Amino acid sequence: MRSIEELLEKPYWVLDILPEQVKEDSPGQFFAVERYFLEPSRLAAVKERHIKAILKLNCYRSLSLDEEGEMNPPPEEIAEAIRTRHVCLLMEDALIVSDPDELYLTVYDPDEPLLDLLRTLAAGEGLYLWKP
Repeated sequence: MRSIEELLEKPYWVLDILPEQVKEDSPGQFFAVERYFLEPSRLAAVKERHIKAILKLNCYRSLSLDEEGEMNPPPEEIAEAIRTRHVCLLMEDALIVSDPDELYLTVYDPDEPLLDLLRTLAAGEGLYLWKP
């Protein structure tokens, strides 16, 4: 398994509430909408979607919390980590980074089968997977 530092240098994808990156010159009101979703109860609802996608992913792929974490910790432990702290979910040669105050997850160096699975799981949770 590669280190977190090594994986953070690899190409990444974003699992997000939006279907693509908002362009800088967008006529919409991205920052106002982002503030709306960052309100605690709404952010908690988004985090629950992240948790459900990750737990479903864990049915297909082994993962650990952080580099020294045990492989396939209990679902409750994964969920609590995603809700409360910065977490690095390591699986084989990919990495998913979650922060408790962000509306997205970052997926580093996913292979095609993982991308296909993540697209399906994201769609089931009303989320999107896109490459910046």
